[in-house]
Amino acid sequence: MSAPKARLLLASDPSKAAPLDPKQPLTIGKAPSNRLCLASQTGVSDHHAVVRFSQTQGWLVCEWQSNDGTFHEGQRIQQCRQLEDGDEIRLGLQGPVLQFELIAATPTKPAAAPAQAKPAAPRRIDVDGEAVELAAVLSAGVQSLPRHPHVFSWWLLLCLGGLLLLPFPLIFWPLELGALAGWIVLGSRKDHSLVVVLRDGRALRHGFANRRTALAHRNGIRKALGAQAR
Repeated sequence: MSAPKARLLLASDPSKAAPLDPKQPLTIGKAPSNRLCLASQTGVSDHHAVVRFSQTQGWLVCEWQSNDGTFHEGQRIQQCRQLEDGDEIRLGLQGPVLQFELIAATPTKPAAAPAQAKPAAPRRIDVDGEAVELAAVLSAGVQSLPRHPHVFSWWLLLCLGGLLLLPFPLIFWPLELGALAGWIVLGSRKDHSLVVVLRDGRALRHGFANRRTALAHRNGIRKALGAQAR
């Protein structure tokens, strides 16, 4: 797997960025020996986290020796977690937030065209049919939950009930294999939702058919929030 170019941005100030090198892990912490030293940031441990590239899994964020934990998209990690474009990494409970960003390859440009004014950043977004002022948005994330959360219980009950048919192998084994296949298929299906948290405490949700589309919408909202903060 070739390593896509990437960097980490400080969410509170996107102008501050740290490029990522696939050949050298990016160590993060307060200690001066770290490649990304955050000595002035509260909530950061001396050796807090590491962002590195894996040939099989891509870019990863890994817990190192933090006191208050490393959080990926709001969930505390114990070892490593795969990163996707736009993901947020929080260092500690109240520490800084770093945003992972993939850098698209820049194609060779032909003769420069006349400069055009950039479109103004949107002031409103639409979430499940409701128009929301961008200033009212606190955060945006993606939640992926099992579509059939009780499928394992169903499978287990079916398997236990099928033991009554053990004396009849021509019925027992097809039933067990069918139950196993159903568990694998149904257990792998998930519902993906864009969750937009507002400053008044409400959370708006919008479902998507796949995670990639939900992530694209999340990243668009986060970039709009970053542009507004500048």
